[in-house]
Amino acid sequence: MHTSKINFREYEVEVICNPRLKNSYIHISHSGVITVKTPHKSKRFVSALLNDKSSWIEKQIEKNALRSKITINLEDEVLLFGEIYSIDSAEATKLREKLHRLRTATKEKVLKAYDTFYKEAAMLYLTQEANRQAKRMNLQFSGLKFRKMKSRWGSCSSKGIVTFNTKLMKLEKELILYVVIHELAHLVHMNHSKAFHDLVEAYLPNSKEIRKRLKAVSIVS
Repeated sequence: MHTSKINFREYEVEVICNPRLKNSYIHISHSGVITVKTPHKSKRFVSALLNDKSSWIEKQIEKNALRSKITINLEDEVLLFGEIYSIDSAEATKLREKLHRLRTATKEKVLKAYDTFYKEAAMLYLTQEANRQAKRMNLQFSGLKFRKMKSRWGSCSSKGIVTFNTKLMKLEKELILYVVIHELAHLVHMNHSKAFHDLVEAYLPNSKEIRKRLKAVSIVS
């Protein structure tokens, strides 16, 4: 496998050449980073591929630019349930205590303190919410996991283990509820079929509108 970079218009593109691949793929991250995975080494092939997909690439970049970005000032604020609180607020008590215990407040240690805060909050809140909704939906999961993820709010394995992104704690409670019901519905339908969406809608009547709102959210860090 070989990695290189080429320029495409005003963008820098990361090219990952993997001979084991059968097809070529273009991925655009929420931050606008373009990555091409291909079995071909030829820069001419990659350039031709990018030119052929230029319209789609521009649309994806424009779509990402419209995503709502939520940021906070580290050590001064905390984002919880869609609201930004001062680090001196009651909502930030545990985080404030973690930051005060730091001997040297490097950015890495501060970020780790925030991550720990969100994970602990997720384990408490999401466990209660998952149990509450599972009982309402007459479903049973085999386990819960919590971890920070880059591109998914949650997942459900074929073994019934539901995993939640700890960054969910930064979202509004209605959006969190959608993710919880969405993942629990996968205990019945391991796909996104009409039956799956009908099940979600049965327990969250405005789920389609909430799903659109969730897709427009981009949490930084």
